[in-house]
Amino acid sequence: MKTPIADFVRRYAESESLRLHMPGHKGVNLLGTESIDITEIQGADSLYEAQGIIRESESLASELFGADTFYSTEGSSLSIRAMLYLASLYSKEQSKRPIIMAGRNAHKTFISTAALLDFDVKWLYPHDGESYLSCKINGEELDAALSQSDEMPTAVYITSPDYLGNTVDVAEISRVCKKYGVLLLVDNAHGAYLKFLPESRHPIDLGADMCCDSAHKTLPVLTGGAYMHISKEAPAIFSARAKDALALFGSTSPSYLILQSLDLTNRYIADGYREKLADFIDVVNDCREKLEAHGYILCGNEPLKLTISTKLYGYDGRDFASALEKRGIICEFADNDYCVLMLTPEIGAHGINRLTDAMFGIPKLDVISAKPPKFHCADCVMSARTAVFSPSEVISASESAGRILANATVGCPPAVPIVMCGERIDEAAMRAFEYYGIDKVTVVKE
Repeated sequence: MKTPIADFVRRYAESESLRLHMPGHKGVNLLGTESIDITEIQGADSLYEAQGIIRESESLASELFGADTFYSTEGSSLSIRAMLYLASLYSKEQSKRPIIMAGRNAHKTFISTAALLDFDVKWLYPHDGESYLSCKINGEELDAALSQSDEMPTAVYITSPDYLGNTVDVAEISRVCKKYGVLLLVDNAHGAYLKFLPESRHPIDLGADMCCDSAHKTLPVLTGGAYMHISKEAPAIFSARAKDALALFGSTSPSYLILQSLDLTNRYIADGYREKLADFIDVVNDCREKLEAHGYILCGNEPLKLTISTKLYGYDGRDFASALEKRGIICEFADNDYCVLMLTPEIGAHGINRLTDAMFGIPKLDVISAKPPKFHCADCVMSARTAVFSPSEVISASESAGRILANATVGCPPAVPIVMCGERIDEAAMRAFEYYGIDKVTVVKE
């Protein structure tokens, strides 16, 4: 497997050329990576007009994923914006207003893109008892939602895997989308590795038209490295305009450190990653069995996540995360109810054994019976675009009843809003704010 980007940069670093170009460090080390941190010099190609080494590297990634694959150095957020732009463009070329039917657990990037592109959103809601971070829609429910739609959406947009490690039946959802002639877009940020399981569970292989993968979340890629994948069966305009879509939202100074990381990961994947992944998942599954036998309740069906329902073990999720931290284990995310651990083969069997020992050392306490507030559908009174571009103010969440949310200012993780821009905050939303520790909200000025 060739690594054209990394090879070019290495040769340039070894040339000891006088760097009269950006970046300002000129290859002189402060951090230690400056010698291989470059910009679009002659021969280095250009990410959004790729004709040389970047195009070659993306072609190699395309072969690995069985799709038309494009690099992002700005995470899946850039890929999400580009996918939604392409779907909107496709709709408008058919003289239709773009409508996206989306799972309610969409990342806040989806909401900001709705405001920027001004498309309409129809929400698919979680089941009773589900966390607001999940929306385990199935084919039958989607079929019913589409059959009852006054106007057919341009695309269905789902998040799978979600932050808690739940995946949906993408193949069945794809079948329903094709039945109604709508596109399927998947936020697969947490699932780049799904392609390389013994039987692929990657959205493109299951029928999605487009998806994003945050390579940095589950592959050995530097933070910010991601992919946008387009199915070979998708409308031709998607691949033809993919670079335009990415350039519309992306920085004109993409990181060559991240590009090298994506480039080298092609070789990593080709050089025995499938076998390494399969062996590691066996170790993880053995760990799951031991933890469950010890009394832990684990959620989700994603192979490389361990999501602990901590209240059933006697802990608030954040308290449980603190107990792990005291034992040298740092979790990905924790809230009142869950503690999420993300695993990859890089931690190895030794890391899994260390985790198991740490969790065995946390004593089980009495079950905490308090449940999160039920998910409630707030009334939408204006479009996301109108809300985001309206004059706004920050107020106390406890005093926000009746106000209209202007901006989904939620942190990452998990970056999933409880109330969406343009919705009116009600008492149920305020209970959720209180439960999840949200004390300030940005609302439209009255």
